[in-house]
Amino acid sequence: MDKISNTPLENKIFSNRIILSIVFILVLTGVLISRLFNLQIINYSYYTEESLGNQMRTLSIAPTRGNIFDRNGKILAGNQLAYQLTLTPEKTKDIPKTLLALKQQKLINDNDIATFNKHRGRYKKFHNIPLKYKLNEEQVAEFLVSNSFIGIDIEPYFHRVYPNNESSVHVVGYVSRMNKKDKKLYNKKDYIGTSFVGKTGIEKQYELLLHGKSGKKQIERNVTGRIINTKVIKEAQKGVDLYLSIDLEMQKKAESLLKGKRGSIVVVDTTNGEVLVMVSTPVYNPNWFVHGISHKDYQKLQNSKDIPQFNRAIQGLYPPGSTIKPMVALAGLEQGKITAHSESYCPGFFKLPNVKRKFNDWKRSGHGVVDVKDSIAQSCDVFFYELADKMGINDLHDGLALFNFGKKTGVDIPGERSGILPSKSWKKVNKDEPWYRGETLITGIGQGFMTSSPLQLAVATAALANKGVLIQPKVLKSLQIPGEAAKESKRGSKQQIPIKDIHNWETVIDGMRQTIYSPRGTGRRLNKALKYTLAGKTGTAQVFGLDAEEQYIAANLDERLRDHALFTGFAPIENPKIAIAVIVENAGSGSAKAAPLAKKVLDVYFKKLAKTAL
Repeated sequence: MDKISNTPLENKIFSNRIILSIVFILVLTGVLISRLFNLQIINYSYYTEESLGNQMRTLSIAPTRGNIFDRNGKILAGNQLAYQLTLTPEKTKDIPKTLLALKQQKLINDNDIATFNKHRGRYKKFHNIPLKYKLNEEQVAEFLVSNSFIGIDIEPYFHRVYPNNESSVHVVGYVSRMNKKDKKLYNKKDYIGTSFVGKTGIEKQYELLLHGKSGKKQIERNVTGRIINTKVIKEAQKGVDLYLSIDLEMQKKAESLLKGKRGSIVVVDTTNGEVLVMVSTPVYNPNWFVHGISHKDYQKLQNSKDIPQFNRAIQGLYPPGSTIKPMVALAGLEQGKITAHSESYCPGFFKLPNVKRKFNDWKRSGHGVVDVKDSIAQSCDVFFYELADKMGINDLHDGLALFNFGKKTGVDIPGERSGILPSKSWKKVNKDEPWYRGETLITGIGQGFMTSSPLQLAVATAALANKGVLIQPKVLKSLQIPGEAAKESKRGSKQQIPIKDIHNWETVIDGMRQTIYSPRGTGRRLNKALKYTLAGKTGTAQVFGLDAEEQYIAANLDERLRDHALFTGFAPIENPKIAIAVIVENAGSGSAKAAPLAKKVLDVYFKKLAKTAL
């Protein structure tokens, strides 16, 4: 039997469906119109800017770093045009795949990839992140001809170069890639786009001057992400050029004299505190660090017992030995403990009352009767044992403190150490032990707890030469802002040491003169064919103590346990111009191993001075 149709019901259902469909279409149309209204009218400006942002980007322009010169305009650190391979994350769809392809083309290696991933977080996705520095011309040409990578570009840049390689490395320092610590030190706004900063030496000390000011550029990309136009909005401002007080010719001479040795030579201008020479050996090549040091070279530095990166001139702390005897003598004279005519008998040793131990003189046969000048010239230990005992450690400390021992000199190179000027309170705080009388004696000859750096010795010697004017040493001589004339930098501070009797200073200086010119002076070998007058003091500092009856025989000791050789001096005597300090580690006699080096450096200075006068 056929089913009876219900036409009215079917028509009603159909009508309802039609109405529901129309409502649904009207709702969708309303949503679409609302969305279009939102995009085209309400948020028109926002989306227009976003759209342009995909095409236009504003990026920072890293400034060219300032150059560093010596006092005569010889380049110490400069810049060289090079090319770098960069990757822009927002334009590179598959970064790991792209990096692998670049590696297969031998444009980058695993180290480059690791470095990229390590530093990628520093940059925003639209920045061109460096992948490889210092591409050679062949690599650049090959890439430009066959570049099929979207978001990978070649960009020119200036990289740091040190044309003298190892020379002056401890003064100039080096730049290297920025790390997280550097990011916290420097203003983020000023350093956007900067990849390298100063890590040591002058490069670090004057980073803000050398860096310059960043600029801005607007780049336009096409739909494939390739740059089609670049517009400079604000030019980057080159960093300030720095002129150092260092004399490169003298510096290289000093370095050659210390080649193969561990040691330091420092020369300062006694009139203004300028540092003419600051050498520390062994040295290393700062160019290794600019684009990342190789594992081989890094291990070579790290595993060296000689610690090439250690700046011995300001960080090396050594017993000053006999080089402080002039200062001790002056303290004794000024404090009234002795006079210029005071004499001591030196039998080759000194003994404290009721004490069995002997304090030996370097000359076991003794010096006989000596006065202040003789004791300086002949470096008689017994005279200074006796004087130190008369003074006591507190007066001895106070006398040497006037020459800034135990404190930093304030030189404008980072990393300086202060050394130790011991006292009763110092030992109590640092050793939690009482002070012994015998320790005063060895402090009087620059041994025991006392330590100082070569720079401290040079500055103290300059103060002696100046008869009490203590000058803060300075390495920066002048600076030149781009487009302006060079101007002198601020001088180091001057401090006058209190003088009770100028004759006391003259007595000590004459003792240093006799060191060079007296027939029994420890530096008498230097006076042959001298074309300038020289006052000096030799020194030999023990690395470890000997028993009273034990004899020092260098050949029986490990090389690093042998005595250090020292020399300090200034010239000319009548009108001091420069002061020098030399230390050669484990070399032995100061008169034989350190003093001749000082003369050769001073010869260069006075030879140049004579040429200038012509």
